[in-house]
Amino acid sequence: MGHLTSRDAYKNLEDRINLFTQGAPPSQTLTKILKVLFTENEAKQMSQLPIRPFGLEKAAKIWGVSPAQAETILDHLCEKGLMVDSEYDGVRRFTMPPPMIGFFEFALMRTRGDIDQKYLSELFHQYLTVEEDFIKDLFFSVDTKLGRAFVQEPVLMSEKTNHILDYERATHIIDEAETVGVGTCFCRHKNLHLGIPCEQNAPLRTCLTFDNIARSLAKHGGYSELISKEEAKDILEMSYGYNLVQIGENVRESPAFMCNCCGCCCEALQAARKFSPMQPIATTNYIPRIDPEKCIACGKCARVCPILAISIKEKKPVIDESICLGCGVCARNCPTKAIALERRPVQVITPVNSTHRFVLQAIEKGTLQNLVFDNQAFANHRAMAAVLGAILKLPPLKQALASKQFKSVYLDRLLASRK
Repeated sequence: MGHLTSRDAYKNLEDRINLFTQGAPPSQTLTKILKVLFTENEAKQMSQLPIRPFGLEKAAKIWGVSPAQAETILDHLCEKGLMVDSEYDGVRRFTMPPPMIGFFEFALMRTRGDIDQKYLSELFHQYLTVEEDFIKDLFFSVDTKLGRAFVQEPVLMSEKTNHILDYERATHIIDEAETVGVGTCFCRHKNLHLGIPCEQNAPLRTCLTFDNIARSLAKHGGYSELISKEEAKDILEMSYGYNLVQIGENVRESPAFMCNCCGCCCEALQAARKFSPMQPIATTNYIPRIDPEKCIACGKCARVCPILAISIKEKKPVIDESICLGCGVCARNCPTKAIALERRPVQVITPVNSTHRFVLQAIEKGTLQNLVFDNQAFANHRAMAAVLGAILKLPPLKQALASKQFKSVYLDRLLASRK
């Protein structure tokens, strides 16, 4: 095999990243970001790894080293926030995280001296905000969204409503997690390096992670600090006070993250403002209604709306329901309680778990075959069973698309047997 040049190593890494359902459009700026985060050898090593979780033996075989040597390399990559690990039945498994929510964020989830975070923040700003291709691909290339908004529970609780489902409650997500971690907000940290302080003066330490991700980020490099569930709920309550929006992974069970986001810094909320009426994240199942008899037209709801979905027309607030997140920030801030949240007439469908979301996004993007036939990931029966299980739960049209992308006689027969 010929010697790989530096350009080859980073180009191969870019190609590898773009096998993810969530990719990263190539650009000179992306290459610069990767060169900050990865050494040339790390770029070469990472480009060879499977997309789905893998073990030490797999990495050792790919790299031509012993399992002990592979573990040393993988531990170092975890320390740099470029890899995350977990444990299943006493066996360590490793996963190469996507750019977002992944190694982009991890680079700024704590203060560190091994990279130039100011320079990296400038590159992120160029790639995410100026060039736009990544943000458009991340938020608008598929119907199934990466993240979903949570409704502010105190608003509903004060109205004595009991129809909020468990998975719609941020407190339920915290209660159900085995482990909770907190780290620095990527978006606000980045903007501080750019000299753009948060307009809401929101604190930095608000990024919540759960279970395997929380454990890995805490164990390797201190990107996350493990905290109690009570402390996590305190952060949630504090975030309500700063009018932050809770955005978590778009799944019902075991989400990996929950951010507390401000409209001025958050990439998702900025995208909602910039590309309206396109919606970058899944909304809640609620929509605000204004009682004209109670409304005093003070305009506070319009000022606090994180995505500018409320405007004042003829001295009356008007809600653009086509882009409203249903987060409840407006209702919480209304001085006369003129805004109440009502259940949307059509319920928003939320994927069951991460595998379900991955499969839906892969089908929509036409990359399902990458998710399965990646470095012999087909031989990983646990992974394959999870993917097939998610496909079997899909509606017929998406099952047909999955079968087409699989090009698998086995899947065709399996689907036919379920009819």
